Amino acid sequence: FKQQRLPAWQPILTAGTVLPAFFIIGLIFIPIGIGIFVTSNNIREYEIDYTGTEPSSPCNKCLNVSWDSTPSCTCTINFTLEHSFESNVFMYYGLSNFYQNHRRYVKSRDDSQLNGDNSSLLNPSKECEPYRTNEDKPIAPCGAIANSMFNDTLELYRIDNDTRTRITLIKKGIAWWTDKNVKFRNPTGDGNNLTALFQGTTKPVNWPKPVYMLDEESDNNGFINEDFIVWMRTAALPTFRKLYRLIERKNNLQPTLQAGKYSLDITYNYPVHSFDGRKRMILSTISWMGGKNPFLGIAYITVGSICFFLGVVLLIIHHKYGNRNTSADIPN
Repeated sequence: FKQQRLPAWQPILTAGTVLPAFFIIGLIFIPIGIGIFVTSNNIREYEIDYTGTEPSSPCNKCLNVSWDSTPSCTCTINFTLEHSFESNVFMYYGLSNFYQNHRRYVKSRDDSQLNGDNSSLLNPSKECEPYRTNEDKPIAPCGAIANSMFNDTLELYRIDNDTRTRITLIKKGIAWWTDKNVKFRNPTGDGNNLTALFQGTTKPVNWPKPVYMLDEESDNNGFINEDFIVWMRTAALPTFRKLYRLIERKNNLQPTLQAGKYSLDITYNYPVHSFDGRKRMILSTISWMGGKNPFLGIAYITVGSICFFLGVVLLIIHHKYGNRNTSADIPN
């Protein structure tokens, strides 16, 4: 068996094939990288850290808030946009030092329950422990992911001559279509009476209200609430952002958010100080390649530059030493 020789194709690497490959890769990657990098830099982005760890922060009074704090702690942060946001604006909330990629955390959910299976609703998976039942009632939705759902409320206002004008924030269309219409479904039954559908279950421990009271609109309530769906798609890194609201451009003649003074009203419910986490609000536009991501452009430029540099070095080496006769004369 070891003596068998299978037919195989083996490239012969010569200067005539290697050098053009290096130059072609360099000439293709560098322009692509420059284009991606410039496009990323043209994206407008504004970020506010409202954790409140600094004593001068308006949200410092809310730093030690707990899940069941009543009444909720509120704070307002004023800020100024130096540049206008022309196209549609995406509002994100960002968390730091929050490890959603922990193995036990990622597994702590019941996809059958979230897909509307009535039997799983009343008998959740054991993977949800210790957030499977509470007071001898099954938790809906069960698991650590749902139990730790982000629940701060963010409201944006424009300040013009000391007059505050509320910015319309759209709460629908922020989740993936497949999540909204395929993976997440309410239990089968009367869709207009979610209270009856979730009868016999209880809310997650850290939630202030049950899942059927997440929204007043029936097509955005229960397991198909888009804020809930966005949270349930776990992040791969400990510092992440998730889409919170959309701000649509109404008039093509005016920017979506004009340069000027704004204020952010925060209902501070989500505690992060206990694990040294941080909370942020991000306003961002997008381009054809998505949000701001300079790494991709830098990576293309770096790889292209290395290939082009290696091509030049190998070309010099080949020109200087390639024509030498390396075969030694064998004496008679």
